[in-house]
Amino acid sequence: MIYSDSLGRPAAGKPLAMALAIGSVFTMSAAFAQDKKLESVVVTANRTPQIATEVLNDNVVITSEEIARSGRRSLVDLLQRQRGVEITRTGGPGTNSSVFLRGTDNKQNVVLIDGVRVGSATSGGANWAGIPLSQIDRVEIVYGPLSTMYGADAVGGVIQIFTKKGDGPAAPTVSAGIGTYRTYNLEAGVSGSSNGFRYALRAAHDESDGFSATRRGATGFNADRDGYDNDSASGQFSLELAKGHEIGVNFLHSDLKSQFDNSATFDDRIKQKLSTIGAYSKNQLLPNWTSQLQVSQSQDEAVTDTRTGRTLFDTTQQQVSWQNSFTVAGTDVLQLIAEHRREEVESTTSALNRSRSTDSIAAAYQLKRGAHLAAASIRNDDNSQFGSHTTGSLSYGYRLSSALRASASIGTSYRAPTFNDLYFPGFGIASNQPEKGRNAEAGLYYEDGRSTYSAVYYRNRLSDLLVSAPVCPVNPAAFRFGCAYNVNEALISGLTLGASTAFGNYNLRATLDLQDPKDETTGRQLARRAKRHGTLALDRSAGKLTAGGEVIFSGERFDDTNNRNRLGGYGIVNLYASYDVATNWSIFGRWNNVLDKDYELARNYNNAGSNLFVGIRYGIR
Repeated sequence: MIYSDSLGRPAAGKPLAMALAIGSVFTMSAAFAQDKKLESVVVTANRTPQIATEVLNDNVVITSEEIARSGRRSLVDLLQRQRGVEITRTGGPGTNSSVFLRGTDNKQNVVLIDGVRVGSATSGGANWAGIPLSQIDRVEIVYGPLSTMYGADAVGGVIQIFTKKGDGPAAPTVSAGIGTYRTYNLEAGVSGSSNGFRYALRAAHDESDGFSATRRGATGFNADRDGYDNDSASGQFSLELAKGHEIGVNFLHSDLKSQFDNSATFDDRIKQKLSTIGAYSKNQLLPNWTSQLQVSQSQDEAVTDTRTGRTLFDTTQQQVSWQNSFTVAGTDVLQLIAEHRREEVESTTSALNRSRSTDSIAAAYQLKRGAHLAAASIRNDDNSQFGSHTTGSLSYGYRLSSALRASASIGTSYRAPTFNDLYFPGFGIASNQPEKGRNAEAGLYYEDGRSTYSAVYYRNRLSDLLVSAPVCPVNPAAFRFGCAYNVNEALISGLTLGASTAFGNYNLRATLDLQDPKDETTGRQLARRAKRHGTLALDRSAGKLTAGGEVIFSGERFDDTNNRNRLGGYGIVNLYASYDVATNWSIFGRWNNVLDKDYELARNYNNAGSNLFVGIRYGIR
């Protein structure tokens, strides 16, 4: 068995109705505008804190308040609510999951946890099921090619996950919940700061009996329940040695045990371990010069037990990063970055027991002159396996008013083949080449403190795209698992719309993505990606009660590169609520898939039916 992330693809429900709904949000009166709240900050786009309204890259920030209000139990479900995001999953929570950004594949996105890069060098992409939502304080999604900032694989974007940081007096938190499918959750933590020392610790346990991952007709169908059990912990500690000089360490550890279906008679199981640790020193060397050195390591380990035996796929990534930021001309910023990254694989499949390293240097410049914003960056990655790759980007933005701005950008990217793409027996082709991307986009953004609107058009052209096929067109007889191979060219173009506004006690939010993810060599739609998908949500806060509902929809997709296995469109309705029962105490609940919709994110794999989760939470605010 090849351990790999499932391909992901959604489908559409009522795109016209959704477009009209978003249109109505966009035309709502700006009379609801109020004095601006404290401006939010984005770290991921330029690897340094930046006011969100000055970030030229298209981005979304998911705050801790939004995470708590949503009542979501998994990270992929939380991401599914965002514009430009599609997901797929081969069963319930705990099974293999994929996240697609603006039509790009799961492997074409970089995932960071507190600045530490995570992912599998064999299957590619992050282990989404193994990243527990209970440990997450904040998420940033930056769309578009960011190879100049993060190197290989940042073709569709970067998702960075932040765990809790300590600040102020000691603040304990505790939460417990129970739900359908015998689902249980318990989490606790404490955070704070004192005399320059900041600390935060969290631990959690999640488990569920689940439901059958597969349905009749699937290979290896087994009607048993496929549940999961996850124990996780995270922590951050930092010490201010002197003004402008800080050292710190952060970590996350997750142990996930889950069941899946690969045999009709055997209880197939997988144990996945995800761990990150990073140590850093941040120093203000001169009034205009800040230096940050980080040493980090991540591990993505999967041990699978099936009827045919036990398999191991274990990726370790070690990275050293030195970043220097210089303030120039009062408002501009020059960045110089040097990095070294090493990937090592240990596996029961001996052909995968390999390593590779990448040495990188990069420079970036951000300019601010009145209403004008601009940024330029260039990077060279010298890979021990594929040689040298240079990427670059150029962006420009203009403030049309205090609330409205326009921006445009061009950028290049690349993705290195995974070890499975190259070496897995009966599947990999050693001559596969890195993918290369060229992206251009333009966007309009409006934010007045109460309402936000965005419209972004993009064209991402990919050459030497790597696709997987069950029957290998290169030499079918030699590849019993099919193969991964380079196609000439693919084009992913689209329009992504987002809107949110507050009126009275109500908050209305909507997204709509219209995209055309196409393999231009064959003219077929890229697997598991829809041409239309979106969301519509409305919630109301009144005193101690907050309640709301959301609709998530997607158009039809195809489960394969040949577009023979169609996945129908779907629309699901969810409800959520929370109530403050006492100071710092609240109860919360979420009713997912209210209409008990039967739909597929991957062919012949089940999703949860109508289900309920309720709990109680204590936390000092």
